[in-house]
Amino acid sequence: MSETRSDGELLRAVAEDADRRAFEELYRRYAPWLTARMRSRCADAGIVDDVVQETFLAVWRGTARYREDAAGAAGTSSGTRGAHGARGDAAGWLWRIASRRLIDALRGAGARGRLRQALARLRHRDEVSAEERVLAGVEHGDLAGALVRLSPELRAVLQATVVDGLTTREAAVLLGIPPGTVKTRAMRARKQLREALA
Repeated sequence: MSETRSDGELLRAVAEDADRRAFEELYRRYAPWLTARMRSRCADAGIVDDVVQETFLAVWRGTARYREDAAGAAGTSSGTRGAHGARGDAAGWLWRIASRRLIDALRGAGARGRLRQALARLRHRDEVSAEERVLAGVEHGDLAGALVRLSPELRAVLQATVVDGLTTREAAVLLGIPPGTVKTRAMRARKQLREALA
């Protein structure tokens, strides 16, 4: 039966020798624990699995560095020291990496999700049924025709800012254009609408 290596020994072997067996042992030791802890913070299992994988990938690639001084206290490459023994320090170090990656993932997922929803609304609103066209013409008279005659870029800005109620910055992110361009297109769209309805 082989001797169980300490976390510090495993991490040194991974960092210095790219020891695959040490990495596998470290992964088996901490991945289930880290996954369980991450799932208590995030209900999306896919995001949690990605975060755990990215955390261990950072360890393997060496982008996350673990240091252990002669006294056995461990820290990150920036010199932060833990208050527990080597095993607790490795767990805390992995937790810090994973929690930062989870925050980044949630920020990105939230923005991407909002963008996907807004784009889906835009996409579905472009597909107007014949009945909706007739009703819009009856309700709004020439406004519907004037809106249809706007270029797609101007119509998208009006839809984002007026219909969806987004701020200039939010519309800029949604449409992938600078905020100044959103303002300019909104002004041009309003001008064209005033001229068409005059």
